[in-house]
Amino acid sequence: MAGDRQGCSVSSCFFCAMNESNRSLRRVKLLQCLKEMPLRDDQGQHVLALTGLWNIAMAEPNDPEFPSLGVFDCMAKLIQRAVNDKKWLVNGQNIYIPYYAAHIIGSYTMNRAQFAEKAVKSGVVLPLIEILRGKITWVEKRVAVRALGHIASHNRTFEAIVKRHEAAVVELAMEIALTCLNEVYDKFVGLNDTKRLKYHSNLITRGLGGLEIENRKAEEWASQLQCWSLYLLNCFVRRERSLGLICRKEFLKELSGMWGGLANPGSPSGIGLIKTLCETKSGRQSIAELEQVIETLCNTSRSSDDWQIMAIDSLLLLLKDPETRYKVIEISALYLGDLVELGNYGGKPKVGERITQTLLQDYHKIKYGGLRLKSKKAEKALEEIWDLKVDRRKREKLMSEEVVSERKSLVGQLKKQGNLHFWSGDIEKAVKKYTESLYLCPLKRRKERIVLHSNRAQCYLLLKDPDSAISDATRALCLSSEVSPHGKSLWRRSQAYDMKGLARESLMDCLVFVRGRIKSEKTSKRGCRIPYYAARMINKQMSATWIFAQAKLRSSHGDGDKLEEIKGHDEIDDQNIITPRCKSAIEEPLVEKRWRRRKLHMAGRSKISIVSLPDWQFSTREKKSRKDKNLESSLNAVNHKIGGRLED
Repeated sequence: MAGDRQGCSVSSCFFCAMNESNRSLRRVKLLQCLKEMPLRDDQGQHVLALTGLWNIAMAEPNDPEFPSLGVFDCMAKLIQRAVNDKKWLVNGQNIYIPYYAAHIIGSYTMNRAQFAEKAVKSGVVLPLIEILRGKITWVEKRVAVRALGHIASHNRTFEAIVKRHEAAVVELAMEIALTCLNEVYDKFVGLNDTKRLKYHSNLITRGLGGLEIENRKAEEWASQLQCWSLYLLNCFVRRERSLGLICRKEFLKELSGMWGGLANPGSPSGIGLIKTLCETKSGRQSIAELEQVIETLCNTSRSSDDWQIMAIDSLLLLLKDPETRYKVIEISALYLGDLVELGNYGGKPKVGERITQTLLQDYHKIKYGGLRLKSKKAEKALEEIWDLKVDRRKREKLMSEEVVSERKSLVGQLKKQGNLHFWSGDIEKAVKKYTESLYLCPLKRRKERIVLHSNRAQCYLLLKDPDSAISDATRALCLSSEVSPHGKSLWRRSQAYDMKGLARESLMDCLVFVRGRIKSEKTSKRGCRIPYYAARMINKQMSATWIFAQAKLRSSHGDGDKLEEIKGHDEIDDQNIITPRCKSAIEEPLVEKRWRRRKLHMAGRSKISIVSLPDWQFSTREKKSRKDKNLESSLNAVNHKIGGRLED
């Protein structure tokens, strides 16, 4: 192939050097090419060469060839020239150069510490910091903060950053984490496609796909920019550096809400940094003072979020520290108490037992020693855990088989009575019967207890008590398996979180519920169909959890307006929202006509006025009307096809 480029007029051509068959001569030519590249003004040649280097670095990040030839020195000089000489930067295709240069640095420093050392010695840190200062655009920030994160992840090169640039890097990473979503929205996503920088669109889509792909990738890149900045901060926290800066109250409050989202599910984002902070004494003390952060950890611990186990670990670290234990136990006991029967989860064994031991480690002081908590609810929660995990176990070990058999029979009768009360519309009596059943049901009968907790959760939904519904649904899920969680409990908890305005938690539960439905229906003769009510919930919560929701609201109200936190019930324009791709069909219910016919039929038999239910929530399951003065409650009780149908 060397002969194909014999007529090349470019001196020190990268591609001519790459095509050289003699390895020694090839090395000499590449060395000369990288040395001269920052000094030349070859329009498209630089970009083509960097694109080739980028592909090589991505495919073979551990290959020592280019790091040994001075690639870091070349990239540092190119970035520095782009920062200092704006006229050169905007000339032709030079605008692409700093992006590829920073990306190449990040790829080669990702795995091998010796490459990172060469990069630092070549002076890459200062040009990368200049990009973080906003000297170019957010697109370059994404790859620059990634490169600095990889360099800081190695112990020897971390010290090189700390010596001269510690405060600057930490401050810039915190600022990017806080403002990057607004910046990406204002300077790209929120703009008409004709006003977007063309090279941004080209880099994001690689020339493939239309506006939808462009918006989807921009959302992914914005999330990555935030997550990489948090990863860089995590490198400092792990070594207990700059904790005074990172543990600022306002930053920690915002940090608890940072989420990689569906666009970047592989990053623990804010939860990951909080977990690392909880491993330090200073971090625990700062987090324990912030009720908002503790509540976020508690909600995540009772969700289907991929980082649920990380939230649980963070709370346990706070509870094990005597200096922070009684600052967080008032809140955390109410949430973690629902998880004490969790088995092996997230690759960790006996998670529920760990939670139990941590919560009850000094319960004897409360039970016998006169210690009192400020919250009576927290004390009651600890008392219930003690009864469930200690006293009740002892009592059941001493029970004869005859007593156990009698209890099983009685539990079945009470459950049937609860079901009858439920269908007759007397929800409060149903709750009482399910509660009695749970008290008598042997602990080993896990399937029976799953049904009772889930049925009681449905009752609490109808009573507009989402907190109790979440508690019962969580307990049912803890008793079911991690591989195949109880579907109805997931859907009910999703509804309860929706009632509380916790969109993220509602979304994750609904997604796992749908995944389970698809998985189960794949084995049946029917096609995979997403229930319509679940599709509606997903669409609603994806709108509420869209990473640019706050930025869009701020932009529409102006920078000076004080904005309220977007909750699950806020409506966001769907124009730029990316809905999940799914090959399964959405199950469209033929509800409206059926409900109209049913309402007319009921109205003919009863003088009681009937309030129409939302068509997407109403069940298609036909039941005979009951002559009951509580007819409206009965109809509400059959509210949902999945969530509203009790288990026998």
